[in-house]
Amino acid sequence: MGPSRYASQNAVLDIINNWILVARALVGSIGALAFVLAFLWKMTAVESAAVTQAKLWIQRIVIGTIGVEMATTLADVLKGSLPGQ
Repeated sequence: MGPSRYASQNAVLDIINNWILVARALVGSIGALAFVLAFLWKMTAVESAAVTQAKLWIQRIVIGTIGVEMATTLADVLKGSLPGQ
């Protein structure tokens, strides 16, 4: 349990934090674009079936975004459970 172990552990945590930030940024930007497109699809749809499909896609996008936030929280909890944190 020397200082080198904590140094390597911190290096791994830094890598995990960087990947989490990248994933959140990608999901946020792609999710926002998908949400806008689905909303436009819903507003311009003529058929009721297309409106229903657009609503379902909006719901999936929202649920997916919540899932990413929960996964980030879980990753933070797991990182916090490491010794020396």
